Amino acid sequence: MSDLENKNTKDPIECLFDENDNSPISLFNEKGEEVKFEQIALIPIEEQIYAILKPMEQMEGIGEDEALVFEIVEAEAENEGDFLNLVSDIDVIDKVFEIYNKLMDEEEEKQNIDKNKGKK
Repeated sequence: MSDLENKNTKDPIECLFDENDNSPISLFNEKGEEVKFEQIALIPIEEQIYAILKPMEQMEGIGEDEALVFEIVEAEAENEGDFLNLVSDIDVIDKVFEIYNKLMDEEEEKQNIDKNKGKK
C-alpha cells in the first residue's frame, strides 16, 4: 500500500493537472506530517514542469506571502508514480518566478484590453 492510499489522500500530481480540482495539494514532510498547499501555477520550462505551491498554514522559514517551487519528477519504473521534488537551486526558482510573473503581466494586460473594449 502506498503512502497515498495509507493516508487516504488524492495523488498530488493528478490534482495539479486536473483543471476542475481546486482542492488543496497534500504532501508529507520528512517527519511524515501532512502539509497542505494551494496550487498557484504550473510552469513548463524546456522539458521540465514546475509547480508553484503556497503553504496553506504557516511554515517555519516561509513568509505568509511566499510560495515554494517543486519539480515534477517522472517515475523511472512503470510501477512507481511520478512525484514532486522541492527545488533548492535559486537560479531555477528565479527562472520559474520570472516566467510566472511574465505570464501574470500578460494576463493583466489582456484583461485591461478586454475591459477597455467594453467601454467603447
